[in-house]
Amino acid sequence: MASSSHNTFEGVDDEDFDQYFDQHFDQYFDQTFKNFPINYGDQDNKGEEGKNEFISKQIVKKVIMNKPLFMHIVDRLSNEVEFFRQKKDALGRLSLSPLQKCTAAICVLAYGTAADVVDEYLRLGETTTRSCVEHFVEGIIYLFGDEYLRRPTLADLQRLLDIGEHRELSRMIGSIDYMHWEWNNCPTAWKGQYSRGSGKPTIVLEAVASYDLWIWHAFFGPPGTLNDINVLDCSPVFDDIVKGQAPQVTFSVYGKEYHLVYYLTDGIYPKWATFIQSIPIPQGPKEVLFAQHQEAVRKDVERAFGVLQTRFAIVKNPTYFWDKIQIGKIMRACIILHNMIVEDERDEYTH
Repeated sequence: MASSSHNTFEGVDDEDFDQYFDQHFDQYFDQTFKNFPINYGDQDNKGEEGKNEFISKQIVKKVIMNKPLFMHIVDRLSNEVEFFRQKKDALGRLSLSPLQKCTAAICVLAYGTAADVVDEYLRLGETTTRSCVEHFVEGIIYLFGDEYLRRPTLADLQRLLDIGEHRELSRMIGSIDYMHWEWNNCPTAWKGQYSRGSGKPTIVLEAVASYDLWIWHAFFGPPGTLNDINVLDCSPVFDDIVKGQAPQVTFSVYGKEYHLVYYLTDGIYPKWATFIQSIPIPQGPKEVLFAQHQEAVRKDVERAFGVLQTRFAIVKNPTYFWDKIQIGKIMRACIILHNMIVEDERDEYTH
């Protein structure tokens, strides 16, 4: 049992991370795991919990989430969400632990696997695993959504403006773009509305990301036939500005006073004061250098999409067995978890 659990994620194509974590952690975890009883029938609750903790660590390491952050999530869910509280039945037997349920949900989100993949190691069936995923994403949105999908505060804006100034792009606070998530089980009657280009139905995510890959705005749900401008027309990205509720920002560049910040975009977006595109055909070495620099910074949102899909393969691979409402919750929860990881690791790579 010990050896099979150790090889649970052997097939994952993640060699660089394997080398790093194998060097620092695997030897300790293997030794710890061997101390637990091998025969499941003779295991007590403590031994089973220890085995689940070992498997949880293996999964969390692959998601690049630090253990304290994962345990913080498990603690909040177990204390504040009824589904994750461990109970006893009439015979005094303990139900599934919060660690088992959260690990099963993270496994499905991180690898995009079928719900019955974790049954051998976490002892959860397909139906229970799907229920864990559904309650997990709802719990993440309920407990952490207001904090980790918030609009930038005055302090956030000042930090983003300072970074933009440091990157020689005054007034810039991030970049905006969109990505597609393939919806394999799209109803046949909707396929014409959601299919474009490749012919596969997709759902669009519009996002604004900053230099540290934090996603400040996420609008998910438009059909895949829409382009950037159509999605922008439906998006609430500028609702605060329209309603006059946006934080007031006043600053000066070369003696001229400005009140609006801007996002970097590609050429399809309209020429608004809040959007700045690259120079399409730069003339001369100065314009060429500026365009290269600006286009490199604009890739922040593309990098954020790449990191999001790497951490949570469920949003990279086609989704097969979720309806649109549940798909939206999964995307929202993955973005919240992404931002939590960014905040937890920000000091390590954004000096």
